[in-house]
Amino acid sequence: MASLEYLGMLPFLLLIALAGIQLGLVAYCGEQAGTAARTAARTAALPAPDGGVGAGRVAGQSAVSDWLTAIIDFPRDDDAITARASIEVPSVLPGVHLFGPVSRSATMPKEDTTP
Repeated sequence: MASLEYLGMLPFLLLIALAGIQLGLVAYCGEQAGTAARTAARTAALPAPDGGVGAGRVAGQSAVSDWLTAIIDFPRDDDAITARASIEVPSVLPGVHLFGPVSRSATMPKEDTTP
């Protein structure tokens, strides 16, 4: 009789476990988006030839895990460089997407190149 009760509860336990894994993925994607935004802004704030928007975009995309894709853009600022990174949250269950992309932004001051 106990095994029948366990079989009845098993789908609920699996659903709770998958929900926990999905929430962990959302938090991980948020952390990775923050890392990508900080790296992109830091690199874009450097003077040429090491820095710039193009180098910042590449550095930000390289800062995330290989199985995630960061989309990085740079809204225009005069005094500082702001980078915004968005990462699509993968789903634990194929075909079920409960969360949209996670976005983070970071702002770094432009490096002063005057002597």
